[in-house]
Amino acid sequence: MSRNRFSLCPAILIAMLAGTGGVAVHAQDQAQSPVQDSAQSAPDNSTQSSQDNQDPLKRKLSDKERFKQQKELKQELGTAYRKWLDEDVRWIITDQEKKAFLSLSNDEERDAFIEQFWRRRNPNPDSPENEFREEHYRRIAYANEHFAAGKPGWMTDRGHIYIAFGPPDSTDSHPSGGNYERPIEEGGGETSTFPFETWHYRYLEGIGENIDIEFVDSCMCGDYHMTIDRSEKDALLHVPNAGETLYEQMGMAKKADRFKGGLEDLGPGPDSSTNQSKEFDRMELFAKLEAPPEIKFKDMDLAEFLSSHKVLNGPFFPFEVRTDFVKVTDDTVLVPITLQIKNRDITFNTKDGVAKGDVSIVGRISTITDRVVQSFEDPVEVEEPAELLPRTLNNASLYWKAFPLRPGRYRIDIAIKDVNNPDHVGVWAQAITVPRYDEDHLAASSLILADKMERVPSKEIGAGNFIIGNTYVRPRVTTNPAAPAVFHQNQNLNFWMQVYNLGLDEKSKENNARITYEILNADTNKMILDAQEDSKKLSASSDQLTLEKTLPLASLVPGKYIVKISVNDDVTRQQIAESAPFTIE
Repeated sequence: MSRNRFSLCPAILIAMLAGTGGVAVHAQDQAQSPVQDSAQSAPDNSTQSSQDNQDPLKRKLSDKERFKQQKELKQELGTAYRKWLDEDVRWIITDQEKKAFLSLSNDEERDAFIEQFWRRRNPNPDSPENEFREEHYRRIAYANEHFAAGKPGWMTDRGHIYIAFGPPDSTDSHPSGGNYERPIEEGGGETSTFPFETWHYRYLEGIGENIDIEFVDSCMCGDYHMTIDRSEKDALLHVPNAGETLYEQMGMAKKADRFKGGLEDLGPGPDSSTNQSKEFDRMELFAKLEAPPEIKFKDMDLAEFLSSHKVLNGPFFPFEVRTDFVKVTDDTVLVPITLQIKNRDITFNTKDGVAKGDVSIVGRISTITDRVVQSFEDPVEVEEPAELLPRTLNNASLYWKAFPLRPGRYRIDIAIKDVNNPDHVGVWAQAITVPRYDEDHLAASSLILADKMERVPSKEIGAGNFIIGNTYVRPRVTTNPAAPAVFHQNQNLNFWMQVYNLGLDEKSKENNARITYEILNADTNKMILDAQEDSKKLSASSDQLTLEKTLPLASLVPGKYIVKISVNDDVTRQQIAESAPFTIE
């Protein structure tokens, strides 16, 4: 929808962007103006006529009139609109959107709101076909067909999760319950359970990676409810001396010890302390699952640049982008995308001694057939002390987002907007080929040169910005992939790379490869560093290695250099090499 169409219906725009609070302020300002004018002038026929003919919607309502209007609104909402609000979009509409929809006064505005509602979630906003809407109604139909239990399937917990987040990547189903061998993290031992299912999602946007959701049918009626208490499926939980855990069988604990008011009644066991430390994580996960999924595009004007390629009205907003590739599974590759935005290109507003800049970022990843497979939208805030702002203009802010993709060819489109200067917009597009890491071929991830690299706590592994596996890796971003990354002599050069599909000797079941690290002067081709490492010292029995090295740059003179990592696999007789340029200033 273009800006011109927005201007034809300002009430809808205000309701969508600001919620009812914005609408109330707007209405109040409109209501006060004629009252104040009339109080300052003598009453006459023309003034009286103006008051008689004023729009009732612009007059401030009394509490009684407001209550009456709300009652009439509920009666006015037709069956179709009520069904759309209470059923069709129940699990995906935000509270702000719901309030905004209820504040609209006629069917024309409601129809426009619904159109905009779906468009904001469409991965391709300008497409005549809304993939999100079609998939959403398919999910509702599936939920009604497969999860109904004395009520429509969309009303059940399984229907809720399926509609909001789609089908799980895998399901562990126990439709009849029965004998169950507890995993050690649940206390071990054997018990009997109610019917239950565990849904596993490899990744849920806005929630995290490796998400397990458990549903239990404790009523034995087919109505599975979502739970964060893994002991709830235990049918013998309250039966004395039955379904004991491993520690209870060994006499190291009593069953009564389970019921001490914790989040779960799993009982003491080898992993009890771990379970207790994760209680708040499980509560946080439950809250995120209950909330509506994130909206694809809050800034529709900016999203339009991704597909319409509109002519920029103001100066171009420059930024740099870097993409990397890291193997996750045989058919999944993690693609981290890093954006770099310099402070000097951001418009800052100063208040209370703090200079603040805001940038909106939207992007999408599509196939060569223009099918959108991933999309994202995020704000970036940059704050500096006002008196230090002139000194930090050469600093840069980094934005990082990682997506799991299948091997193949894709196109990445990104648009950014300077919130404090809306005509300051930048766009970027590039084709990428996500590699296929065949198990028979020695291969490597991207070689990442980073200005910061460190281990992360176990609770942060696999989650958070710049975190790959168990390492925080913040890459240096350049104007183009071939340009050298820039470092200073007082910094460290960190480089990170993974090696895949090393051969394992049939007898020893160990790998046998030589890793060579080289740094060359790009101008003279002189070898500055030449070091080797044996793969067995890193991880002898693994076919995958992670190479992480840090090199102080104080001893190197300013200039252009190349870092090169070579791997020679003596088991498979294969070789690979990756290199990257960098500059020391």
